Amino acid sequence: MSLKVDRGRTLARSQALQLLFQAEALGVSVETVLAGDYLISKGPLHPYAAELARGCSENMLRIDAALRAVSQNWALSRMPGADRNLLRLAVYEMRFAPEKVEDAVVINEAVEIAKAYGTDDSAAFVNGVLGRIARSQNLPLSAAGPNEASGSSSSKEDE
Repeated sequence: MSLKVDRGRTLARSQALQLLFQAEALGVSVETVLAGDYLISKGPLHPYAAELARGCSENMLRIDAALRAVSQNWALSRMPGADRNLLRLAVYEMRFAPEKVEDAVVINEAVEIAKAYGTDDSAAFVNGVLGRIARSQNLPLSAAGPNEASGSSSSKEDE
């Protein structure tokens, strides 16, 4: 793992990514992962990591719809799991998290984490997708997928 993802809030984001990845891989909720024996590369679990993972999970339908809208050539299911979950975390932090973090900071952090966990192409891909989200005044939405009939979570731009 890169030294750049080994401390502070960056470590918390890295841990949150690992929690989301485990939940998705096991087909369970983030709460189930947190209540059980989860694995993180460096502990203890930062409270901000749990907050990010829970918030992302709670807003997943809206986040995934936004990601579909800005990544027309990439189905979410075709994205590497680390990239998909990292994008979800970043969109949550940019548009849903109660604490405002500048988009540029979130994008920079996501790119660094992508370098540590993703493929050779992950950093550029993550940067491009999040750049499109950042340039959108409102969270872009695609047509709802088969399991997205009631994604009614509120986001910062709805306030």
